[in-house]
Amino acid sequence: MTINVGSTDRWLRIVLGFVVIALGFYFQSWWGALGIILIATGVIRFCPLYFPFKINTAKK
Repeated sequence: MTINVGSTDRWLRIVLGFVVIALGFYFQSWWGALGIILIATGVIRFCPLYFPFKINTAKK
């Protein structure tokens, strides 16, 4: 598994993940659980959706 999420992309995913989770709690919706996916892809620095499209935001 290669890294395909860059530094800026990583922090945006993590922050946005926490925002989505907070909104899920606020609106009492299970959609907030999708924030876990954003946080996970930011932490492990690999996005499975980037892979088939050969997108790489990480520096070489």
